[in-house]
Amino acid sequence: MREIKQVKKDWPDRAIVVSLMVPCVEEAWKAILPVVEETEADGIELNFGCPHGMSERGMGAAVGQVPEYIEMVVRWCKQNTRMPVITKLTPNITDVRKPARAAHAGGTDAVSLINTINSITGVDLDSFAPQPTIDGKGSHGGYCGPAVKPIAMNMVAEIARDPETRGLPISGIGGITTWRDAAEFMALGAGNVQVCTAAMTYGFKIVQEMIAGLENWMDEKGHASLNDIVGRATPNVTDWQYLNLNYVAKARIDQDACIKCGRCHIACEDTSHQAITSMVDGVRHFEVIEAECVGCNLCVNVCPVENCITMEPLAAGVMDQRTGRPVSPVYANWTTHPNNPMAKVAAE
Repeated sequence: MREIKQVKKDWPDRAIVVSLMVPCVEEAWKAILPVVEETEADGIELNFGCPHGMSERGMGAAVGQVPEYIEMVVRWCKQNTRMPVITKLTPNITDVRKPARAAHAGGTDAVSLINTINSITGVDLDSFAPQPTIDGKGSHGGYCGPAVKPIAMNMVAEIARDPETRGLPISGIGGITTWRDAAEFMALGAGNVQVCTAAMTYGFKIVQEMIAGLENWMDEKGHASLNDIVGRATPNVTDWQYLNLNYVAKARIDQDACIKCGRCHIACEDTSHQAITSMVDGVRHFEVIEAECVGCNLCVNVCPVENCITMEPLAAGVMDQRTGRPVSPVYANWTTHPNNPMAKVAAE
């Protein structure tokens, strides 16, 4: 607390948000809140996400996995402090919307997510103990960094588009390393982002690089403020059943850029739809067979040359140049088409 107070004194123009974990007892929260207020901090973040150590003692994720506890503790804090309250959520839960709704019901000013994911990163095959090994034993830890970014963005979007929490401020966390990562989180509904792993790996100056990159991109695109981009992608996130199943996209290989490595052919031949040739007229050549391509995007992911393979949208019913047949059938309404296994459900 002494250090927090000193930092606020030295940097009065910077916002300081204090992360808190105390036992899930009202008196414990009532006792710590005035002590934090005395530091003149600008807000608190209730850590309901820490998956290891604290959760075994009834704090962190142990609270964040029970919506009723979340609502209860948030309400205690809102009743006993002047400071804004951010509720940090755990990803170690089936549906992140439920704890977000609980925090909202308790009166939280914002939510932040995600905290780290329960994980074991490896096993020592000599000692047969999880790594890192502590005196012959190991435990689960919290996984973070770039690998968790897709999980975090999905959860941010789920809260941003949930009618019960729509408009609730969100602080995005999870593998944010570049300005582009930050912009993606913001586009999905986060008003700000938090950075930890990247700062540990590259140093604090990475934040300056992120700010500069974001500013340059915004200038190029003509965005005057962050309000122009926050939540812009949220309306385009939908449930699977609302996607346009008449949409057709086929892979295209740029023969000038292709280095003839064959990775696209092997991936498609062995694990997908056998839609890429390996030889043409006895010459090593990789080309997409349109009639077989289903647009799965696997070849794009395995190609080592950037933009060598791209997905090209096609109008429904476009003819395949090889076979003279339509690339895909055109149904006026896929929802009611007899080939759609969900047709009966959709009709009901």
